[in-house]
Amino acid sequence: MESTEAPHQRGYSDHKDAYQKRLRRIEGQVRGLQRMVDEDQYCIDVVTQVSAVTRALQSVALELIEEHLGHCVAQAIVAGGAEADEKVKEASAAVARLVRS
Repeated sequence: MESTEAPHQRGYSDHKDAYQKRLRRIEGQVRGLQRMVDEDQYCIDVVTQVSAVTRALQSVALELIEEHLGHCVAQAIVAGGAEADEKVKEASAAVARLVRS
């Protein structure tokens, strides 16, 4: 039996193309890192590029968290109950993971 329910829209769904573009750019940076290692580039130059990739990924993560707070958490709070508490805890844990990385 097919589901007639519409797929659940995520907070970032309206900006999916922009996220995909940024992630492809980051993917290119990672390929560049691999090339730098293959070519025996100076280690500090490689580390500098690793830092740039890390910052780019962190930027994407922060924007996704912002989208999550503005969409998923906000909707759960309006609905109230245990789901609201769970979404807030989930967001807090995501921020903690990002800070530790």
